[in-house]
Amino acid sequence: MLTRTRIVAAVLLVALIATAVLVASCGSRQPELIPRTVLLGNPEKMRARISPSGDMLAYIAPVDDVLNVWIRTIGEDDDHAITADSHRGIVQYFWGQGSDEIYYLQDTDGDENWRIYSVNIESGDVRDLTPYDGVQARIVDYSKHHPNTMLVAMNQQDPRLHDVYSLDLISGELTMLARNPGNIVGWVTDFDLKVRGAVAMTADGGTELLVRPDEDSTWESMIHWGTEDNMTSGPLSFTKDGGSMYIIDSRDVNAGQLYLYDLATGEKEHIAGDEQYDIEDVMFNPDTWEIEGIAYMRERTEWIIMDDVVQQDFDAIATLDEGEFGVYGRDHADDTWIVAFSKDDGPIIYYIYDRETDTGEFLFKHRTDLDDYTLAPMEPVEFESRDGLTIHGYITYPPGLGRTNLPMVLNVHGGPWARDQWGYNPEAQWMANRGYVCLQVNFRGSTGYGKEFINAGNKEWGAAMHDDLLDAVDWAVEEGIADPERVAIYGASYGGYAALVGATFTPDVFCCAVPMMGPSNLLTFIETIPPYWAPMIEMMYLRVGNPMTERDMLIERSPLFKVDQITIPMLVAQGANDPRVVQAESDQVVAAMEENGIEVEYIVFEDEGHGFARPENRLRFYAAAEQFLSKHLGGRVEAEAPASE
Repeated sequence: MLTRTRIVAAVLLVALIATAVLVASCGSRQPELIPRTVLLGNPEKMRARISPSGDMLAYIAPVDDVLNVWIRTIGEDDDHAITADSHRGIVQYFWGQGSDEIYYLQDTDGDENWRIYSVNIESGDVRDLTPYDGVQARIVDYSKHHPNTMLVAMNQQDPRLHDVYSLDLISGELTMLARNPGNIVGWVTDFDLKVRGAVAMTADGGTELLVRPDEDSTWESMIHWGTEDNMTSGPLSFTKDGGSMYIIDSRDVNAGQLYLYDLATGEKEHIAGDEQYDIEDVMFNPDTWEIEGIAYMRERTEWIIMDDVVQQDFDAIATLDEGEFGVYGRDHADDTWIVAFSKDDGPIIYYIYDRETDTGEFLFKHRTDLDDYTLAPMEPVEFESRDGLTIHGYITYPPGLGRTNLPMVLNVHGGPWARDQWGYNPEAQWMANRGYVCLQVNFRGSTGYGKEFINAGNKEWGAAMHDDLLDAVDWAVEEGIADPERVAIYGASYGGYAALVGATFTPDVFCCAVPMMGPSNLLTFIETIPPYWAPMIEMMYLRVGNPMTERDMLIERSPLFKVDQITIPMLVAQGANDPRVVQAESDQVVAAMEENGIEVEYIVFEDEGHGFARPENRLRFYAAAEQFLSKHLGGRVEAEAPASE
């Protein structure tokens, strides 16, 4: 969506490719086995974006199996790539405001030191706009009303702190606009691209909204959110006149509510909110900055439209296809939108929508090969935890095998301050196609369900958060869905930690574990966080644990110190350049397992970070994981194509 959210999005991994390979013959009752390249490789096309002028389309597609930016003229067949990355691929990109350049972000082998590049769509000339080694650049804001300026945040002066710079897109000159005093973790700009708002961490682990009337004035504290509210509250945007702000606020309520906050009087006007679910997204008009729609992510995403004209648009778009849709691009005239439909059992489908005629034109599917195979629906589930919390999640059954006494993979999401959601999920489809139930659980600490639920996860890593996962397994067994002797635990990041916990704390529940990039020692994990997480350290202490005062608790919750309790095999995977969970976290637990003679397979990717972006690495991992899960759960395995002579 073209929105201003309160959350700084971390780089998310995207499943990528589509080439045909030889596959093993399928079982008599199961549908045809889907090649890993179709599910888990590079897509054919994705992330369509309309140019500001409305006459050009951009999208991501492979060139020699590496993702690059392509463009074409609307209504023509002149598609061509305008970038020539040959290594890691490009995923994050956007149009310049003049329609003659495209900007993209790229790091080096997963180190997350993002640089901002521009490419001219006519000449193909590429410029590195932030050419600084070891520096992470972030996009703060850009505007069609200031087409030659982009605001970026960089930790060039201090690796712990991101300052704000104005980037002249013509000359490439960078000018510092706002120096980070040491505690700011987010910046908010007004309609004129002035840095007038900031979110600062406070000594108590909470957050504070700072505002100033102009860039020459001092910051003033407007709102303080304590630790109980700081993950469900925050600023969204100034109003166009700059006199008020839209904020999400959960003080005195459970779930974050949307308010209009008058900066002069401090009065706030309630606009919208739900008792249980936090506001997930807000859609703003790009010219008036007025709110057009509000989204909640319940079992599925639900939009509440605030504007009659936009409601007419949404009603017309809903007739184009099935599933959930989002608006992913608007031209400057706001006459043409890019919309995409996501469904649980089919490819993502892109349309170009004409607001004047209320009609849409099909653009492409992100993986046309998926139409040749039987996919599985994703169904919402809920159960009660042992201490009375309602836990939500999703289950995907293997087609053709019924719904009883099946092998199951408990697929644990990362974060942990994130959540699983309904829609096309390549891992869930891969697991279901191989013959496994895929169960995804939004355990306590997951986002979207109000502050009481997220705060119930405070200092519960390896404790109540893990109990929720165990309760999910018990639920699936009691319902007759899962064979208790064939349950695996699998996940990346926090999910990798959960898999390590499952193998060390409760190996009797699981027959095998697949942890990826999982912290094994919470003490060293906290000590080695990226330097730019330093302003958030008090929040980490409050939500995970403080090594200085709670050392024993963190040791107790660390899988490394219980490695002698492992009785199940593990497949461990790690990116060598991971800045969030460093390689030592996996090295040390694997070394301890090998010393104790425990079966372990370890894969390290030298050119990856916190996740596997390169398709050859990703497919290598999934091939190994498929063999591993088949060995211990009994599911299907794709036959490897014979080596060419």
